[in-house]
Amino acid sequence: MLHSVHDLEGYAIRANDGDIGSIHDFYFDDEAWVIRYLVVDTSTWLPNRKVLISPISIGRPTWLGMVLPMSITKEQIRNSPCIDTAKPVSRQDELGYLGYYGYPYYWGGAGLWGARTAPYMVRSGMGYGGGEAEYHRLNEQDALATNEVTKGQHGDPHLRSYNEVIGYRIAATDGDIGHVKGMLMDENTWAIRYLVVETGHWWDGHEVLIVPQWIRNVSWAEQIVSVNISRHAVRASAPYSQPTNVDRAHEADIYRHYGRTGYWVEEGSRQGNVPRDSP
Repeated sequence: MLHSVHDLEGYAIRANDGDIGSIHDFYFDDEAWVIRYLVVDTSTWLPNRKVLISPISIGRPTWLGMVLPMSITKEQIRNSPCIDTAKPVSRQDELGYLGYYGYPYYWGGAGLWGARTAPYMVRSGMGYGGGEAEYHRLNEQDALATNEVTKGQHGDPHLRSYNEVIGYRIAATDGDIGHVKGMLMDENTWAIRYLVVETGHWWDGHEVLIVPQWIRNVSWAEQIVSVNISRHAVRASAPYSQPTNVDRAHEADIYRHYGRTGYWVEEGSRQGNVPRDSP
């Protein structure tokens, strides 16, 4: 199921032994377009501090109750590495954070979350099906990822603030089509499946969905997202209303309209199967 990222802001974050605060922002990976961290305001519990929470720590959400439960304790969070959320999060920061919680590194693997497709698989140990050989392979993968960082080859961490991207202009191949109003995320994988684009005066204030994988380039300095589709194609697409209306049939219509293959087919092929709910 898809959820509006904007609607998750303000959700309560609940540790094993009590609430710690509410969601203030999100950091997403601008290469894989996956939410890697929730920025949680803990000022009602830990004054003047915001902490990062990985989706790996999140259990089954209570969507109607606006609560995201976690598999960690308040004491673990209190003693977690302090990361300045007002500055870019470096790979070294992530190494310290993931190492503290004992989580594997998400970079360097074939899945959205390292060797796995969803964060809950990391938490539960799912996806290790290859036995001892697979266990050693994943350990080697983590060692290589660590080595890249310690040699100074980390470069740009590719983490971006969700709130900062809202309002970025969207440029089609033949002109602007509007600006980023929001994003829709997959509740299982935490992947950002769509950008919600408000077309403004160009098309009477309609909203449309654009797939991140169709982005040609993002100019972070100029705040422009360039996409590999035309204004004509966008105008001929179905308008977007709310995330609850975006089911698999609606998604299939979007991809079919633009002549693209659905992400569920491509991800299913990488895993050696096609999901049951694929059209």
